[in-house]
Amino acid sequence: MQELPMVEEQERQEHISKCTKRLSVIEGQIRGVKRMIEEDDSNCVNILTQISSIHEALRGVGKEVMRKYLKTCATNAIQSGEDEVYDELMNVIYKYVK
Repeated sequence: MQELPMVEEQERQEHISKCTKRLSVIEGQIRGVKRMIEEDDSNCVNILTQISSIHEALRGVGKEVMRKYLKTCATNAIQSGEDEVYDELMNVIYKYVK
């Protein structure tokens, strides 16, 4: 049974690594768009394409965080009988799907 905490810690570290790497890429994309706008890049299609790419990358981070929330926070609350978690879960889902 000693392996379970190690597995959970490994999963936590992988989650953190995956999210921070994605956020670093997004950060770079945002700096690139800012630079394009500051340089008055007249190719608006390129800027819009980059913005679309940023949106998709953020959705990817959101999916990862949602997965962790469902796997840990929501599951633990449901298993411990906390009924208010259902309202919280519904609110999170509705916010995420907007």
